[in-house]
Amino acid sequence: MASELPTTFDKPVHIAVIGGTGLRSLPGYTPLAVLNPETPWGFPSSPIHILSHNGVPIAFLARHGVHHQFAPHEVPVRANIAALRHMGVRCVIAFSAVGSLQEDIRPMDFVVPDQIIDRTKGIRPFTFFEGGLVGHVGFADPFDHKIASVVKECASAMGGEGSKLHEKGLMICMEGPQFSTRAESNLYRTWGGSVINMSALPEAKLAREAEMVYQMICMATDYDCWHSTEDVDVAMVLEYMTKNGENAKHLVGAVVDKLAREEHSDMVLGKHWEGETAKAVKFMTKPEGRSPDAMKKVEYLFPDFWKD
Repeated sequence: MASELPTTFDKPVHIAVIGGTGLRSLPGYTPLAVLNPETPWGFPSSPIHILSHNGVPIAFLARHGVHHQFAPHEVPVRANIAALRHMGVRCVIAFSAVGSLQEDIRPMDFVVPDQIIDRTKGIRPFTFFEGGLVGHVGFADPFDHKIASVVKECASAMGGEGSKLHEKGLMICMEGPQFSTRAESNLYRTWGGSVINMSALPEAKLAREAEMVYQMICMATDYDCWHSTEDVDVAMVLEYMTKNGENAKHLVGAVVDKLAREEHSDMVLGKHWEGETAKAVKFMTKPEGRSPDAMKKVEYLFPDFWKD
């Protein structure tokens, strides 16, 4: 039981899985510890389970809480990303249920998005750099193509009837928690949208600020409301999540197993992102204008960040 596991873990954990609706655990892995660290941005949305598979530690975090109690706009995303970064995580595989905006992306299909349009409304805290510290971090390609290639290689792990993996797609991230209107859904289709969800942002933006490799794996659960006169509802979403839950777990598990191989070590450690945040932050706000509190928070993410 989780209550009997250690609450500390003294080894770095480089790979994390953030589970969304339909993926609240990673069965088949050996539990090692359960951590609930307090970050400068508060506690994460759920205790972080440290699991082991073939000797490789993996962190698992339930995005919406243990009991799915956090609405998309309530998820403490800064605390989630900060807690993972602080314990050593540099590679994040995020899972999300999505609505399909295209006929060929059927319910139960998987999508590996490569682009995103932000339709959130600015009520979600979306940066680590504020309050006396400015950082403009590049976000032209919001997902990591190196991790995406690994996900695509693992598509055969699904194996279940009725599932297909789409190797790219444009994601629309809406505010929620209500679903789209028909007018909105059809508008997003004219933009070339592939899928729609409520959770990719600011998660992907904060992961980029934290120099973490980030890729979302999406599972279509419905056709949004453009497809027919049938409204999208929770029952519809949960029905397809239940039907395809095993495929989701097999795919995520296969990705994690492949990432744990030695040949992917530099990618998992995010070597190709190292130093990007320093360039964005250190040369923007002059030392005289930096807030001590903001600087201290950044050191939680990047120890010795201010030492030249």
